[in-house]
Amino acid sequence: MLKIVAVGVAALLVTASPLAHAQAPSAGVRVPATDLGTLTNMQIDLVKAALQLTPEQEKYWPAVQDAIRTEAQDRQGRIAVAAKRLDELRQNPIEILQAPDPVENLQRRANALAQRSADLKKLAGAWQPLYETLTPDQKKRMASLTLFVLREMSSSMELQDMQCEEQN
Repeated sequence: MLKIVAVGVAALLVTASPLAHAQAPSAGVRVPATDLGTLTNMQIDLVKAALQLTPEQEKYWPAVQDAIRTEAQDRQGRIAVAAKRLDELRQNPIEILQAPDPVENLQRRANALAQRSADLKKLAGAWQPLYETLTPDQKKRMASLTLFVLREMSSSMELQDMQCEEQN
């Protein structure tokens, strides 16, 4: 049991950090979509292995896996749009300053948040039936993995912020 958690933590450390770094277009890091797809697959496999699903629970897994992949693909799309917008701003900084469009900015942000919301609802809806069948031990492992990933992503984002500040 402890080995599985240790392997899970190590794999999440390896996979979560690059994903978080890939989300910062200002840091100059561009991870190819194929690599992000591979990392997403690794995360999916890790979660499934850590949960040690029973044959009865396995029937709920395809929906969870699909929701995770959809959320990851949509996140990649949002990152690409943000990177493109940042490149545009860098190419025409004076033009942007002369004619800012706060309504357009609000609309763009609202659309991104609406997509993120839909993805999270789909993910929660996919997890719900499986989560109800998990044993207390499986729920503990899931909670541990979740906390670890959130902490790692937070640490990675803080590191990116410091790197961006150093570049400015």
